[in-house]
Amino acid sequence: MLHQFELTPKMERRANGTLLTPRMSIVVSVNSLDPFYNGAKEVIAEYDRVWNYDFRRAGATKAWFYIERLA
Repeated sequence: MLHQFELTPKMERRANGTLLTPRMSIVVSVNSLDPFYNGAKEVIAEYDRVWNYDFRRAGATKAWFYIERLA
């Protein structure tokens, strides 16, 4: 069963030449109840596709985001 989550950054962050702002929200569908389960592969792929944001380079973590379950 797929679960949808909306991830919104809590505040503006600059790290390793990247910029993450609160307006950079994404919606991601995953098979688990935690979008960061399984190494956050779906989250990383969606940020790269939508915002061209290098999630790994920035060292982003789950604590950087508000996570809202949509379905």
